[in-house]
Amino acid sequence: MDMVYSEKLSARIDEIGSNLCVGIDPRPDLIDGDFETFVRDLVDQTIPYAACYKPNAAYFEALGSKGYAIMEKLIADVPENVPVILDAKRGDIGATQSYYAKAYFEFMEGVDAVTISPYMGFDSVEPMLKYPG
Repeated sequence: MDMVYSEKLSARIDEIGSNLCVGIDPRPDLIDGDFETFVRDLVDQTIPYAACYKPNAAYFEALGSKGYAIMEKLIADVPENVPVILDAKRGDIGATQSYYAKAYFEFMEGVDAVTISPYMGFDSVEPMLKYPG
């Protein structure tokens, strides 16, 4: 049986003895060289220490469909036992938030949790709660 996010995170912390969350906020304008290589190297070099990863969707989305594809591949390539929190900060309501939840939890392989903004009230939280974790 698959573990929910909290179980997966707890198991990873126990495994490596660290609670380090590696935020991936790669500013394309400050990276010399290939963007994809940079983010992949970041994960490769920190995997022994990382309890989880938190890629910030905005930095990838700023590169259009190519950036989104890099983000999807990066998340999918993180080892399955390492939780991934997609830092998307979504905060819409109703159907829109439901479709964000569907996209991240049903179609984006490797996403265990998503950051949201509850500014719009419980309607911006409820659609995300329909997914286990």
